[in-house]
This record gives sequence, C-alpha cells and structure tokens, in this order.
Amino acid sequence: MGWKAPELIDYAADLKCDTLLISDLDALGSLDDDNLRAVRRRADAAGIGLYAGSWSICPTSKTFKKNWGTAEEHLRLGLRVAKTLGSPVFRVVLGSMDDRKTEGGIRARIADTVAVLKACRADALAAGVKVAIENHAGDMHSWELLDLINAAGRDFVGANIDSGNAIWTLEDPMDVLETLGPVTLCSSLRDDMAWETPEGAAVQWTAAGDGLIDWKAYAARWAQLCPKVPIMIETISGGPRMFPYKQPEFWRHYDKRTEKLAKFEALMRRGRQIPAFKAPAGPEGRKATQDHQRSELEKSIRYLRETVGIGVRA
Repeated sequence: MGWKAPELIDYAADLKCDTLLISDLDALGSLDDDNLRAVRRRADAAGIGLYAGSWSICPTSKTFKKNWGTAEEHLRLGLRVAKTLGSPVFRVVLGSMDDRKTEGGIRARIADTVAVLKACRADALAAGVKVAIENHAGDMHSWELLDLINAAGRDFVGANIDSGNAIWTLEDPMDVLETLGPVTLCSSLRDDMAWETPEGAAVQWTAAGDGLIDWKAYAARWAQLCPKVPIMIETISGGPRMFPYKQPEFWRHYDKRTEKLAKFEALMRRGRQIPAFKAPAGPEGRKATQDHQRSELEKSIRYLRETVGIGVRA
C-alpha cells in the first residue's frame, strides 16, 4: 500500500485489531526518539500494541543489505527502536531459501547469525527486548530455527512463526507450531494450499479459511503453547510455487526427515489446485493488486474472528 506508520495504525484501528507488526524500519519514517514516541502515542490512543521488525541480520546471507550498517549495528538499532515503541520484540530474519545453496549451506549461515546475536545479547537484555527470528522464505526448517535459538540463548531469542513459510520447507504448519510454539514470541500467519505435481508439490498462500490449516485446532494449540503471543495475519496471496522434491537433486539443499515429510504429504493429499491471482497489465495492475491483498487480509481477520473466535477487542 505504500503506507507509513500512521496509516498502518489507523487501518489496524479500523479493523479493530489488538496488535500491529510493522515489519520494516522504513515504514516508521524518522527513527529519532521523538518521532518513535509520537508513533507509540498514536498506537496507544488507538488501543493497539505495537511490534517492531526488520529484515536480515545474517551478514553472509544473500538477502543482507547494508542500509542499516553492519549486522550488529542493524540489530542494535532495531533493539532501540523496539524499546522506544514499547514493542516486546524485534522481529528479524536470517534470509531466504537461496542461502541453503551458499558455501557451507544453511548451517554456516545459522552460525553467522548466532554470532551476531551473541554480540548483541547485552544490548537486548538492557533494552528488555527479545529478538524474534522468523522461519522466512524457506531459509530454515523448524528444527534448524530451534537449533539457532538454542545456540544463541532462549533468554533473549525466540521465534517469529510464519505458517506460510512453514510450507516452503515442506512441513505441515501444525507440526511447525509443535516445534516452535514453546519458543514463539511473535507471528505472521496465513493459510496454505498444496497439491501434488509429477515432480513434487505446488504450494500457494491463501487467506485464512481458504487453505488446509484447521484454524480451530491451530488456535487451540497456540493457546496452550504460546498463550501470550498475539496471532497476527500477513496475507500474501498470489500464485503457486513449485517444489520438485521428488527429484534427488532437491535434497542436496534440504534436510530430509522422513517423518516430517510424511506429515507434509498427508496434508498435501487433502489439497487441490486453486486459481492464481494475476493482476492486469498496465496502470490498473497496481491498484488491482492492492485491492486483492487488502481483501484477503480483511477476509482472514473476519474468518478468524467470526468462525474461530480469535481476538480480544472483537
């Protein structure tokens, strides 16, 4: 939408949301304390709890950008921003599935990320802000993210769980919740559809209620594993992504665990191919995309609120 913090807060208030994750520092505008305190006051007035986030803190990730300085400078900046906004966490990522193909594989990138986290441990504890690492864009299996969190230290590091990205590592989102729920601090959730292809699987993100997740069961288990963590929705509905996991070459870059894959395949067999969203060409395309994504977000919140019973203010 191109919105900054004020517009995001107002929109969240219109939807009667309880919390808002602003996952990009650029959306906050100026990062000086005066502006951040003004953003916090606006959210407080709307009755919305703010969660702050940014992107890669792995200096060797293909997704890492130097626009916020070194990885450690980026993390320390985010911790200050989160503290000033009143956010209990600073959400970050390692990278993407492309990092699985780098020298040393994802385990080397995990080690580099752990080193950055440990270097900033004192800063996080002093700020009273925990670092939430997302399972992002197929970068880590849930057990790999858990290993990262344990290596860095659960006293200041946990997970931002993403049910959409879970399926990009060929995992059942419910199984990922079982693994990461006890260490989850933040969330960016959506639904998933998957279906079998000759080479493996196609997966497509959807609005909540349009995919394969049993949200009543998911929410009930969430309440047991991480009851103080808000369920926040990040819908990015569009087209399918193909995962040719039946090809031996695929597993050069992924950790094949038979019992985990079996759970994904059982989920996939319940799925079906669904239409992809495609924006029209020309200047109408951007508005059509915005209208579609906004509709998917509102549909998700409405479904979770009315059908599943999620939401304090609602």
